[in-house]
Amino acid sequence: MASENTRKWAIIPEPNSMTVGEGTVLLPYAGRVNESIAIGDGDFLLAHQLVADIRSATGTDWDIATGDMWSGFIRLRIADSWDFDSQDGGTAGAYTLTINTDGITITGCDFEGVRNGVQTLRQLIRQNGAVLPVLQIEDAPAYRIRGYYLDATRGRVPTLAWLKQWADKLCLYKYNQLQLYIEHTFAFDGMSETWRGSSPLTPADTLEFDQYCANLGIELVPSVSTFGHQYVAMRTQELRELGEFPEDADRPFSFIERMRHHTLNVADDRAFAFSAQLVDSYLQLFRSKRFNICADETFDLGKGKSKQEAQRVGVATLYATYVGKLCEHLSKQGREPMFWGDIAIEMPEILETLPNNVTLLNWQYEPEATDEKIQLVAQAGAKQIVCPAVWGWNALLPRIDDAWNNIARIARYGLDCGAEGMLVTDWGDFGHVNDPRMAVPGMIFGAQYAWNPAGDTAENDLLERISRVEYGDCSARFVALLRNASAQAVFTWRELVEYLELDDGTGNCNTDVAQTIPCLADRLVDHLSDCGNAMTVREARNRMMRNMATTIERIPQANRALQQCMVDIAPIAAHMGNPGITAAVRIAMEGQLLLNRVGFALAEAHDVRDAHDAGDWRPSDYRALARELECWCEAYAKEWNATSQPSELHRIQETVWKAADELRRISK
Repeated sequence: MASENTRKWAIIPEPNSMTVGEGTVLLPYAGRVNESIAIGDGDFLLAHQLVADIRSATGTDWDIATGDMWSGFIRLRIADSWDFDSQDGGTAGAYTLTINTDGITITGCDFEGVRNGVQTLRQLIRQNGAVLPVLQIEDAPAYRIRGYYLDATRGRVPTLAWLKQWADKLCLYKYNQLQLYIEHTFAFDGMSETWRGSSPLTPADTLEFDQYCANLGIELVPSVSTFGHQYVAMRTQELRELGEFPEDADRPFSFIERMRHHTLNVADDRAFAFSAQLVDSYLQLFRSKRFNICADETFDLGKGKSKQEAQRVGVATLYATYVGKLCEHLSKQGREPMFWGDIAIEMPEILETLPNNVTLLNWQYEPEATDEKIQLVAQAGAKQIVCPAVWGWNALLPRIDDAWNNIARIARYGLDCGAEGMLVTDWGDFGHVNDPRMAVPGMIFGAQYAWNPAGDTAENDLLERISRVEYGDCSARFVALLRNASAQAVFTWRELVEYLELDDGTGNCNTDVAQTIPCLADRLVDHLSDCGNAMTVREARNRMMRNMATTIERIPQANRALQQCMVDIAPIAAHMGNPGITAAVRIAMEGQLLLNRVGFALAEAHDVRDAHDAGDWRPSDYRALARELECWCEAYAKEWNATSQPSELHRIQETVWKAADELRRISK
């Protein structure tokens, strides 16, 4: 392969075999794409994709035809036979691409192969316009399943228009599966109390999007929580009795408690009827035979209403029995069940009970993850898909280094252990404050490593290639600057939510929240035994901020570095011609500057550092900082609307307003 240093274009995922020849090929000003009918692309979408990119890059209009009576400078066809094997010994998705003076030919072993070849050619056209390099590519994916998992429930419900744009982008980078995570944000019949006010997706949305994805060669797999993560449903009047702790249903809403308390009482026979209703109504809207029942993070199982049954049979058996019953229910309808593997891995005896047609979604998000859990599932003989993350949750700026380390490792481990695919996850914990457009670098990491996990791809090289291919940045610096900016996040959205939610509303510490903060969890019991009283919110916040003292010291330096990133990225963004991502990045960076300053102000309020040490960065007017936060929040809301329905934007706003009010309070 030609060195990245000798050419100004790139392909993502990087092809397995590419030979770049001498010279170039000039696209005709009035050309034609001939797409074989044998490909099975009924609407000739692939040809239309190429014509659209040629028009955008060159300004010329091309024709489309099919059949051997019509010439075509670009020819798309299915191979009569195939002898080029992908890394796992199969051929699904494999293609060849030839560019020479005679024209351009893409040959695939199947529809997906042709689709993948077309995406490679589209990337070349977008970067090179009418003058393409002479080259020969033989390419195929390592993983048969290359999926993306998008949280569409814990804060943001994407608009259908944006979902289609995202599917287009996934197609460009050769993904072939997409799942949307649903808890309460779907308009199920008879459950209006659960989804009211959440801007829920509808059956019509799903049918339209399922067809749209299918045309792009992307399998839209239904995914809905059926066991854990029932926080909103279990707080309703109609369904609260199905939860482990119905007595807590009227507690104030909490981002943090939503992540912890949400489990069905599966010892109640009504629970299965509830889950089966979700499954049966939802699956009818999808052409996919797969179904993800989720069943993860059932933290409260056996601790509340089901405690007596758990003591009788054991928590593992209680879990396995319920999940097995749901899987059997799906299997009887000709569906292939999937579920998250965290509980089964914690209790390995569950692995031995899994039916043969069940796929375990084995998630690990640590940047330095090991292969232990993936090996465990492989040794148990269970089918698995490995699941890393784009690392965007709880933050305005994506943690790009963490995403790269996590995705690259998990992809290699999965390949070594015979995993069937990779599903890259994009979560929205704590209200989905992260703009989904900021996940693009992580998504492309997933595209690269699902295609070729064994490749020797350095992070900096990949950042440069993403800058060129995705953002049209000739300097190849855009994503590296975004990474540098994210490294300056000292006081993040997560810390702000934790600080605010430590107040239970009565002046006491919210112990459920405190238990999720390491520096407080160990102290709660000791404090009660020492003084005989519950920890006050003031005491909890003092301890939290003092634990961050060393981190807080970085804020002046971090904000100067972040401002420099903003200065450096501005002229690059101005030439990219993408005002949407430019605005999203600017709002995220400005927001992080403010969060850092809020953290500094709170640290001062809790006497974490002396005022005379604060230097130029001491917020001398907390009220002014409060006003800046509120103005920023209005700009943030406008950008929210670019991708998402109103959904839970109000919760983000209320959190910002609460922070502003706290700043005004401590200024007195």
